[in-house]
Amino acid sequence: MIITKQYRCIHSASCKCTKGHLSEEIIFLVFQQLNWNPKSIATLSCVCKWFDDLAKRVLWKEFCKTRAPKMMLDLQSSGSHSVDGNWRALGKLLIYCSGCNKGGLFNSIHIPGHFVYRTRFSRTSGKSFLLPQCRTDVLYVSDPCEHLDQGDEGDIGFFRGIFKSFASSKVRKMLIKREAQLHPTEVCPYCKAKLWSMLQAKMMPASASCRLGAYEDAIEYYVCLNGHVLGICTLLPLSDSEEASDHSDA
Repeated sequence: MIITKQYRCIHSASCKCTKGHLSEEIIFLVFQQLNWNPKSIATLSCVCKWFDDLAKRVLWKEFCKTRAPKMMLDLQSSGSHSVDGNWRALGKLLIYCSGCNKGGLFNSIHIPGHFVYRTRFSRTSGKSFLLPQCRTDVLYVSDPCEHLDQGDEGDIGFFRGIFKSFASSKVRKMLIKREAQLHPTEVCPYCKAKLWSMLQAKMMPASASCRLGAYEDAIEYYVCLNGHVLGICTLLPLSDSEEASDHSDA
């Protein structure tokens, strides 16, 4: 177990932390026994800046490694000791469906964000969201989080994901080459970075709707400067979705 150097609390003089902290090793062992509970980590982060720094550097990282070990191993296999963005943002992406606000990023309907118990992220599914010339990039994408019977909007699905080494990816290079514009007001709900619209950049392959089981003209997704992906789609009825999936596999 490698613990980085400790930092002094830079809170106000009235902060109780000025009387001293538990060591990082003890806090590590406590949260290990809690199985890196995300609610407990978030609560600890609110105590002071020292605990917030510890959570960002150590606890959220361990949470991500425990929740999705194979995915985390792959994301770090390029030699980097940190994922794009930060561990707290990635931890939130693993367990939080961002929903949407009417007039916001997807400009359709208000569906509140919420935490999810389990979500499967797939590198194979991620290939379906990339143009053929970009399919050497590595993208993990979740199964859609289904929000059924949304009135005139039908059955809505939200999906999210993350690129490996997005800074050097072909997708990023193509977005820059095409002079894609960043969204003027909205930011990534996970790391607060600016967003590119893959729809506006005309970089959405038809295979994405087949993979999601969604209408081809009712899918949109964004990627932020740190490589986090968030998207929305209108899901096909189950029978039609199964036919689309069979067609995609063929």
